[in-house]
Amino acid sequence: MNNPISSLLPQSMHFWHLQGVQLVLLLGLVLFSGALGGWLFKKLRIPQVVGYIVIGILIGSSGFRILEPEVIAALNPISTVSLSLIGFLVGGELKIDTVKKYGKQFVSILIFESITPAIIVGGVVTLVVFLFSKDIKYAVALGIILGAICAATAPAATTDVLVEYRTRGPLTTTVYGIVAMDDAVALILYTIASTVAASLLGDKVASFGTQMLAIARDIFGSIFIGLSFGCLLRVIMHFLPNDDGRILSFSLGALFLCTGICEAFNFDNILSAMSLGFFMVNFSHAKTKSVFSLTSKFTPPVYVLFFVLVGAKLDIWIITPFLGIIALLYVLGRTFGKTIGSIFGAWLTKAPKTVQKYLPFCLLSQAGVAIGLSIAAGNDFPDSVGPQIMLIITATTFIVQLIGPICVKAGVTKAGEVGLNVTVDDIRKTAKVKDIMWGNDYICAYDSPTVVSETARLDSILDLFSRQHNLNYVVRDDMGKLSGVISLEHLKEVMQIGEFANSMLAIDVMDRPTVTCSPDDLLPNVYVMFDDYDVEAIPIVDSEGNPMGILEHLTADHYLHTRVLELNRKLESLDA
Repeated sequence: MNNPISSLLPQSMHFWHLQGVQLVLLLGLVLFSGALGGWLFKKLRIPQVVGYIVIGILIGSSGFRILEPEVIAALNPISTVSLSLIGFLVGGELKIDTVKKYGKQFVSILIFESITPAIIVGGVVTLVVFLFSKDIKYAVALGIILGAICAATAPAATTDVLVEYRTRGPLTTTVYGIVAMDDAVALILYTIASTVAASLLGDKVASFGTQMLAIARDIFGSIFIGLSFGCLLRVIMHFLPNDDGRILSFSLGALFLCTGICEAFNFDNILSAMSLGFFMVNFSHAKTKSVFSLTSKFTPPVYVLFFVLVGAKLDIWIITPFLGIIALLYVLGRTFGKTIGSIFGAWLTKAPKTVQKYLPFCLLSQAGVAIGLSIAAGNDFPDSVGPQIMLIITATTFIVQLIGPICVKAGVTKAGEVGLNVTVDDIRKTAKVKDIMWGNDYICAYDSPTVVSETARLDSILDLFSRQHNLNYVVRDDMGKLSGVISLEHLKEVMQIGEFANSMLAIDVMDRPTVTCSPDDLLPNVYVMFDDYDVEAIPIVDSEGNPMGILEHLTADHYLHTRVLELNRKLESLDA
């Protein structure tokens, strides 16, 4: 079916053909428009990945065809790199302690959330197709193959939402574990289904044993390649200095070499990248652990390109009414099957309540593996169910790729895991001076005990040091303005002059302040002041220059680490 939107465009608009396209200009268009779409959707409180896909749909095969199919195909290496990075970061989440703790839970949920939708979709599609066609063999073949394909869950769209909303907790951990493994289950189910379908339709495909050997080769070969590069990196890192740039270069070089070998010999590059990430986070040198945070900092542009191209590939105008009905039944059956299967698997292993209630929200997306299996079906059954399966999976991918990320956001939000995957640096970025507390007393209260007058005697100041936590105090003049700063280190020097020191006043022992801050200053700016002026304490003043207290470097560090501990306690309560 022709694209009605594309037909409205003048012929001059169709200039993005492969021979004449300027790659840099093309990448700029995709990246800029995708980033704009993601930003707009985020403003609407919709996961940005949906915005990327929508932009791709508008400029791709279903929209204005600014990106022609041959150009999209030429940009496939971007998708390969993106999926490898996603697999690598997912593998980095699978720490051995986590696997030991949640291993049985992962396996139970994996089995039921994969097989249950396969049974439901297979049964419903078979029944409906038989009622329309009256051909039982065709109906069963179409039903069981679609049932096998529906077991897969797309890791890319799912994990992108988890990263965007900084999620952490038992639900997030379970999702990472499931999406890392259920593609393998889908491959096995497809092998069984295609063997049965071939016997029903009379098509010739490889025997069941041959296909199972091919799957075993793919799975174990991919894992072996990933682990081999992990071992190589471990040896190399042993001789490298602790240099983030060099560590990142070697790590990405190994990842891309790993991916290239998998592509050349038809192994699974996602599984191989996961294995590499798993090895590095569990067995590699401690200094390489930073590579995951470093990698995540430059992946956003790659993800934008990837998801825009995903949307650009989808062509929604090729679906007939009959296939539209089957596609709708496929989505509904898959959603229902994933829901009851994951809930039962989580209940069976007594998973946390948040996992039992909200995991179904996080398993709806499908993309790479499902599309790959539909292409395999098209090759295995070109004269029977193959073309229909490719159209159905294309249409359903369009639907679930838009709905899936929104559901993931809803699930992790309801589970209370949004915003928990933060570090000290994350908190520091948004914290202000007035947010910092010592015990229950705000350091910037107007009656703060850290403010003394110029006429305060030295013995009274020493008494303050003995009763308070602070190592520094601010001094105000008789007009109430900031006059100076007194530090414990300076007082120690003064006390060495003997009994004469007891008669001194605050004005005699204070130092003039070199820098000040206000209650509304952000902590990143204050930390810059600590470094630039080489001080350990900065007076806090209001807009009129009146001293309100003093911010010490140790106090700021204490506040940040306390906030991280509070979030960890919240995670422990969620896990319980």
